[in-house]
Amino acid sequence: RGGPGGRRGAGAVPGGFIPGRRRPRTMADDEKAGGSPGGSSAGGGESAHCNVLSWEQVQRLDRILSETIPIHGRGNFPTLAMQPRQIVKVVRSRLEEKGIGLRDVRLNGSAASHVLHQDSGLGYKDLDLIFCADLKGEAEFQTVKDVVLDCLLDFLPEGVNKEKITPLTLKEAYVQKMVKVCNDSDRWSLISLSNNSGKNVELKFVDSLRRQFEFSVDSFQIKLDSLLLFYECSENPMTETFHPTIIGESVYGDFQEAFDHLCNKIIATRNPEEIRGGGLLKYCNLLVRGFRAASESEIKSLQRYMCSRFFIDFSDIGEQQRKLESYLQNHFVGLEDRKYDYLMTLHGVVNESTVCLMGHERRQTLNLITMLAIRVLAEQNIIPNVANVTCYYQPAPYVADANFSNYYIAQVQTVFPCQQHTYSTWLPCN
Repeated sequence: RGGPGGRRGAGAVPGGFIPGRRRPRTMADDEKAGGSPGGSSAGGGESAHCNVLSWEQVQRLDRILSETIPIHGRGNFPTLAMQPRQIVKVVRSRLEEKGIGLRDVRLNGSAASHVLHQDSGLGYKDLDLIFCADLKGEAEFQTVKDVVLDCLLDFLPEGVNKEKITPLTLKEAYVQKMVKVCNDSDRWSLISLSNNSGKNVELKFVDSLRRQFEFSVDSFQIKLDSLLLFYECSENPMTETFHPTIIGESVYGDFQEAFDHLCNKIIATRNPEEIRGGGLLKYCNLLVRGFRAASESEIKSLQRYMCSRFFIDFSDIGEQQRKLESYLQNHFVGLEDRKYDYLMTLHGVVNESTVCLMGHERRQTLNLITMLAIRVLAEQNIIPNVANVTCYYQPAPYVADANFSNYYIAQVQTVFPCQQHTYSTWLPCN
């Protein structure tokens, strides 16, 4: 068979089923049988953490990989127009030419979750592509970097003089961030290509990675090799009865359990102390999007681990501010109206579950979150009318009079604007 419910003709479908073998059950089969979608394994020795994509899911995957995404250049550099399937093809072939072994290529993160269930409420922003590669040492990491930057030349518009463009120039023009991690448990690198609307193309090259997910709903990876082979070999377009078998995997564990969490907006994780930042910011994002914990008692305990790990990784108030501002900028593109709710949710979790900080450190972080929330309101022009506001001012520390009130109360007076000029409303201190 050439796909779930399909037949093969004389020509083999790349990645299709081998004749004579039982066709694996798919999510579509489970839905027809009245069972929970995503509940079957991929068969053929595959464990329960894998499942075969249905035709509807294959179509969504094809649309994502075939969509043209602009990579915006800084300054006067032109915008690159690339399809994810094109950049994967070019990078993979160049790496193989350089002797870098690739085990497979996968779609990861929110885009993979969107392919499996488009109405999850998560949406997808970045396009995370994982190249499972053999990175034995520094030479391989450097080769990966050189190959990716060299591939960008292929996407420059016609008429651009490519001879004088150096790898460093390409990096400065089109790369938003580059990360390399090389230790006993983790060996991987990340190259993120810039997109002004927040839909960055992130190329991740992984030799080993101990922790591959934050929550069950973002634990999905879709193996792309059979689809990439189909693009190269098939002269005919995909149909419901003629398409490659594509496997989805949950690195959280049981695929059906993780898929049920995605469909029913359930928050589940394990050992959040293993996650950089504890998964705290993503957890609050899920709460704002309507996700709820499977177990309220268990999540209260996990919240404490999330907060503890976050403050271990971001112990300085300046680091916390940079991290929060970056998260708001990158994860709320087009969703600016949710920023305030997000910050108030974060404020509540930090206030309730932080046990690792001194009192003044905790208050400092809470004040930071409040300040960011007020800034968000100001940006959205929904600060309340100052005529209805009473402001409280902390006195100078040298005020030691026992009869002195802890706060000055400033009574608001109405300020009438000049008839000839319009001035901002000022709040006087009496």
